Amino acid sequence: MLGYLIEKISGESYEKFVQENIFTPLGMKDSGYDSNSAIIRHRAAGYSPGPNGPQNTGFIHMSIPFAAGALYSTTEDLLRWEQGLFGGKVLSPAPLQKMTTPFQHDYACGLGVRMVNGHKLIEHGGGIEGFNTQLSYYTEDKLTVVVLGNLNGSAPNDIATKLAALAHGEKVVLASERKEIAVPPKILAKYVGSYELHPDLVLVVTLENGQLMAQPTDQPKAPIFAESETKFFLKVVDAQIEFFKNENGEVTHLVLHQGGMDTTGVKK
Repeated sequence: MLGYLIEKISGESYEKFVQENIFTPLGMKDSGYDSNSAIIRHRAAGYSPGPNGPQNTGFIHMSIPFAAGALYSTTEDLLRWEQGLFGGKVLSPAPLQKMTTPFQHDYACGLGVRMVNGHKLIEHGGGIEGFNTQLSYYTEDKLTVVVLGNLNGSAPNDIATKLAALAHGEKVVLASERKEIAVPPKILAKYVGSYELHPDLVLVVTLENGQLMAQPTDQPKAPIFAESETKFFLKVVDAQIEFFKNENGEVTHLVLHQGGMDTTGVKK
């Protein structure tokens, strides 16, 4: 819709408008409106997970994503974009403030705005056939983290979160460093139940053949592995789940640690 409005108001194509008003003024020489037919030097191929490993992703004509996902860029150019946007080269202070002020939960104008371990983060992630991206800007530090991936999955967000944590001097534990331990089924059974993370997002925990499983709403099940009697981790994504009990030993809630966020899920 915004791309359509740009074309109607400017009288130019969206492609020409962003080139003349953003890419060229900011010196973003390796960014543009993607084309299915043009030969673009160093353009990455996109892949999707398959049953036997990565496979070529499905075809999508760039007229379909249009202003919602038809642009290409590089990490260096996206750094220029962030420096230009927050350096006053794209917007004056008043519209920039409006753009980055949340109006619904943590959502501003096309941007997520939240606190991560005491640092204000303004971010946006993207995804299209064969590609996932994450662009994070920590305002107080003027720290920009850009991760571009040409294999569909959640890796760019996880990588960006860890890179920022390292830049802030925080300790990062990789999924491969977590050690799995055996927990008696009797203890695992106490965690079985449904946990409400949001009104429309429930995490269902089940015990199947001695293995604890977790399934978010409208997503596939995934095994979770114990690193203590109360702390568990996933291997398919970089996320951890910690269960909490009351004074009677009854499980009351869990906390999902993922992407630099802690989300509490109350047991229903």
